[in-house]
Amino acid sequence: MRKPLVSTLAAALFGAAALTGIATAPAAAASGGGTPPSFEGTVALSNCSGSVVKLKHSRPDDPALVLSNGHCLEEGMPGAGEVIVDQQTSRDFTLLNADGSDAGKVHSDKIAYATMTDTDISLYETDTTYKEIKRKYGIDALRLDAKHPRKGRDITVVSGYWKEKFGCAIDGFAHRLKEADWTWKDSIRYTMDCQTKGGTSGSPVIDDRTGKVVGVNNTHNEDGEMCTLNNPCEVNEQGHVVIRYLNAYGQQTYLINPCFGRGNQLDLDARGCRLPQPQS
Repeated sequence: MRKPLVSTLAAALFGAAALTGIATAPAAAASGGGTPPSFEGTVALSNCSGSVVKLKHSRPDDPALVLSNGHCLEEGMPGAGEVIVDQQTSRDFTLLNADGSDAGKVHSDKIAYATMTDTDISLYETDTTYKEIKRKYGIDALRLDAKHPRKGRDITVVSGYWKEKFGCAIDGFAHRLKEADWTWKDSIRYTMDCQTKGGTSGSPVIDDRTGKVVGVNNTHNEDGEMCTLNNPCEVNEQGHVVIRYLNAYGQQTYLINPCFGRGNQLDLDARGCRLPQPQS
């Protein structure tokens, strides 16, 4: 969960589950098919990566949405259990062309949704429509897959911050992923080919076969420690903890689609929406 410039944060240990050992790195899986994606539609933040994304109900005249991590907010990381909705902000994103060159800037005045509870996502509403981005820059937004990602599929983590790609496959899914105070559900575990680094947080995880976004990159076990900051651990259904040294992870994004309706407007009460809601 490291960003290029990380402030000091005390990392809490999780003692609720029994430690079962440090797992060896899983072997790379080859699924074949598909072409690695370009940088088109990705963005660079001041401290992270991201992408301009279209959802199920998105239309050309809707305000474009930028997807990144909750921990990439300039305002600071949301606390465990915290959900941010419709919060004012002022943030610029550098939009990239297919070859990784800078296309221009897009701006946001609102965080539509952000949390680090169950998942690690932020969605910014920009003051530019998809149609305007296409007309001005010739760039199409990336499409969020509406389905759960599949184990073994080839994926590419595309970092707008570094203008770098990391290709690997989906090794499997972590029932629970714990890091310091935060817990995430059903996280994507990559094969070891994807050795991500600070600044890749928020990068879209793209299925090479479909070209759709299936996740958002968010963390990496850097030191082999147990459930501390920058050292996530996996907890299975029986409560056993496994540390996978140097493994990287992402959070699934198919859950976002049901929670946004017409006009790209957030509706956490919509049918099928399972994103965490703000505490009353």
